[in-house]
Amino acid sequence: MGWLQRLFGLEKLENQENVQAPAYQAPVAAPQAEAQPVAQPAAATQTIAPERMGLNGEYDQSGLAKRVAQAFDANPDVADIETVYVAQLGTTVVLKGTVPSQEIVNKLVTIAKGVKGATGVETDQVTVA
Repeated sequence: MGWLQRLFGLEKLENQENVQAPAYQAPVAAPQAEAQPVAQPAAATQTIAPERMGLNGEYDQSGLAKRVAQAFDANPDVADIETVYVAQLGTTVVLKGTVPSQEIVNKLVTIAKGVKGATGVETDQVTVA
């Protein structure tokens, strides 16, 4: 069972060789005439914070954690680990659980830091057994 399935009940994508967070571009407002300011709809001016970007570019409260889980699924060195969980506190990825070696912890941290929106990775709740 993969990371996305185990943690979020989601199936992993078929083609994960080049997993990246979907690029999101905010709609560009057309230039306005100076004499007649026009109010813009709120949706046209809002952007989704990178840590809230879901797997498909949608807003998702756990978007960063899901994208990290997706990145773990895509990496054969850590795809089969079932004793670690991924959470997020804002832009910080939080790893919890048990791993067989410090090398695995280091690999998880490297992968998680490479996900767009992650500014740090906490591992103080990971035990090396």
